[in-house]
This record gives sequence, C-alpha cells and structure tokens, in this order.
Amino acid sequence: MPLPHPEQTCRAWMCLLRAPGIGGVRLRDLLERFGSIDGALDAGPIAWRGAGVPAAAIDWLRTPDAARIDADLAWLAQPRHHLVTWDSADYPELLRRSPQSPAALFVAGDPNLLWHAQIAIVGSRNPSDGGRANARDFSRTLSRSGLLVTSGLADGIDAAAHRAALDVGRPTLAVIATGADLVYPIVNRELSANIAEHGAIVTEFPPGTEARREHFPRRNRIIAGLSLGTLVVEAALRSGALITARLAAEAGREVFALPGSIHNPLAKGCHRLIRDGAALVESAPEIVEALAPHAGQLADALRTRLADAGSSSTGMYDPLRSQQNVDPDYRALHAALGHDPVAIDVLAERTGLTVEALSSMLLLMELDGRVSAAHGRYALQRS
Repeated sequence: MPLPHPEQTCRAWMCLLRAPGIGGVRLRDLLERFGSIDGALDAGPIAWRGAGVPAAAIDWLRTPDAARIDADLAWLAQPRHHLVTWDSADYPELLRRSPQSPAALFVAGDPNLLWHAQIAIVGSRNPSDGGRANARDFSRTLSRSGLLVTSGLADGIDAAAHRAALDVGRPTLAVIATGADLVYPIVNRELSANIAEHGAIVTEFPPGTEARREHFPRRNRIIAGLSLGTLVVEAALRSGALITARLAAEAGREVFALPGSIHNPLAKGCHRLIRDGAALVESAPEIVEALAPHAGQLADALRTRLADAGSSSTGMYDPLRSQQNVDPDYRALHAALGHDPVAIDVLAERTGLTVEALSSMLLLMELDGRVSAAHGRYALQRS
C-alpha cells in the first residue's frame, strides 16, 4: 500500500500529530472544521485559537521542528512503513466506530491486516505455565480458524499469543505503546521484527516515542477497538488486561475469559470478568462461533469499501474467505469433504488435523455457505 498522501500532506499530518495537546479527537475535529489536514495546518493562529487549539500546540505549529518532521517522513519512506489516517478509506472500520479512536496509525508491516477479523488475546505479564500454554493453544487454533490474533507485545501472555500465531504460519498484529521504530520490552526485539515481517506493528505514536506509563492504556483502547472480541487468559484484579476487556465491552465488542483455580491469584481477574458478564470459554471453537456473525458484518463492510473504491481487489483480507482460499489446511479439508455427510472424526483421519481445529474451520465454512451440517456430519454445500 503506497503512502496515502503526497509528501506535503504527510508533512501536514506529522506537524499536527506532533503538536502538544492535540489528541485524536481534537485533530478529527480540526479535520471537520477546516475540511482537510492541509486546511487545518494552513488555518493560522487566529483560527487555531478559535478552534480551541492549546497555546503550546500553536507555538509548535508556527515553528515546527523541521528536522524532526524530515526524520518522520524518512521513516515513512522506508519499505513496509505506512501512515493510515482518519480521512483515508484504509482506516479500519471497527476502530473508526470505537470511542476515542486515534486520528492516525503508524504501521510497520502489512496495513491490510487492519481490516482482518481480529481476536485480541491479552493477560498477565507473569503468567503461570498453564496460562502461557493456554495462550499458545488458543492462539494456534484461532489463527488456524482464520482469525487474526492481536495483542500488545508485552511479556507473558501477549508474547506467547504472538509467537504461537507465527509458529503455525499465520500473521499476527501487535499494538505497541512506543513509536514503531522502538521495541518495548527490549527482550521482544526479535519477536517484534518477526511480527513486522509476517504481520504488522501498529501504534498511534510517532517514530522515536519512548514508552511511558500513560501510553499503555491508550494502546489498550486500540487493541480493543480493532478486535471483534477480547480473550483474557490470566489476569490479576489490578491488570492492564482488565482495562482492555473493559474498553472492549464499552465499544460493544465480545469479551471472553478463561476460568481458573480459585487458589490462583491470576484467575481472579478472569473470574471477576465472568461475574460481570464476560463469556466463560473452555475452547477456541466457542469463540469462533460467537464471533462469526460479527466477522461476516466486517466482511460486508470491506466489500462495500472495495465497491466504493471501484476495485474488486486491493490485497485486503476478506475475513471469511481468504484463509479458506489459500490455506493448505483448508484445502486439505475441502478435499476430504464430499457431497455425502461425513463425521468429524473421519475428517480428522483424512486430514491429520485435530478435531478442535476442524470444528473451527468447519464452522467458518458453514457460515460462508461452503459446507452444510446436520446431526454432527458435514458435507460440501451443493451449488
């Protein structure tokens, strides 16, 4: 995906994104008031004051740091570096609907993944061995089902979920609390590079922005806003994962939690979520089934976007079809199916896939109109 704007407009975006005290909501207001990002930058001090722009931001806009802006543009000019802005059709639909959406996203990797049907997997930075294993198992199965695993690149559950998706050859998306050119925590440097190569690193913070405590809740709202649902694997009662879950619920998204031992302090956050209305889940297919209708709506929004753009294909993912078209596991399953109904254990023998993985895959194929199911048996849908 090329830069969505000419260099002058990118420069205007960077000037306003770096202006102190101009957050995403205020910048979106300026876009509406002045008609475009160039109009907002060219409006001048009197118009800026009338629009409520803080004095510190006006001082910056009158004499921005040209060297800093040039460095930002140099970062954007590198391969697989992108700026996805609020006024672009490429801005992800789900995030646009979320409260307090950022005005722009910096992406290192594949920006098309922003439109993919996503499941956030979050939890403790210091999980139990069982929690880490659950994160890996759910991530693998959900990734194979066609959902994109999204998390925050933190140690613990986040890193386990990202690695598991990559291990099964699927992309993953990491939303971070620094500039896209930095890695926090540094121990995840190699993981971050792998995600940028095979998925996407996403942030609202310009290049060079270091980690600060107040950045992490802002990162969490993006994780929640991009995702159809959020799965909390393990979390203490005071946990950033619970913030992500709350933000997901406030955005009208699904929240899932894994139950645990009453003696495990890292299960207490999940138990509170369940008491507050989160769905208790014990297997990945339960999540796939709950999210499938929402994924279909996202697919419809993507088709509308492509139609509006006058294009049949832009390389964007169709959340239901793309995995089924190209994934070798789906091809093997399609070959194993016939027009005569067959039990899932027979399909497991024919394909070598687990029953759990097959259950998720068959559900998506059924929702997409490719498979019919009756009495626990599956067949290709007759055309």
